[in-house]
Amino acid sequence: MEYLVAKWLHVLSSTLLFGTGLGSAYYMFFASRTRDPRAVAPVVRLVVRADGWFTTTTIVFQPLSGLYMMHLVGLPLSTPWIAWSFALYFLAGACWLPVVWMQIRMRELAERAVREGTPLPPLYFRYFRYWTMLGFPAFFAFVAVFWLMVAKPA
Repeated sequence: MEYLVAKWLHVLSSTLLFGTGLGSAYYMFFASRTRDPRAVAPVVRLVVRADGWFTTTTIVFQPLSGLYMMHLVGLPLSTPWIAWSFALYFLAGACWLPVVWMQIRMRELAERAVREGTPLPPLYFRYFRYWTMLGFPAFFAFVAVFWLMVAKPA
């Protein structure tokens, strides 16, 4: 029963992590493409909050719950599908950290543009390009981790 609860929490957490990331990216991408600071600022503000509330908590919980389940069933970290899962997870995390920093800067830039009644500055769109580029490897890394968790290939 202990393993089943840990697995359920792990799957629930991964769903929140992936779903929040995908939903936030969707809204932020399309709001940013409007180039309207009045549309962008509230969306980026909510994305930063969602990252703080959901993504950060689940990004910490995921490896901890994974390690706990490994302990319960006696699987070593050197198990190939587990080692690959952790490597891909840390790749996604390495993409996410600069994204969080950029989102905070983008929020500030968008809020300033709204306050001053100016367009979004070129720096916003530079961050947006990097933000978009970092999203692709993170997305595909998480998709691969989901596959590894389900398939558990030898």
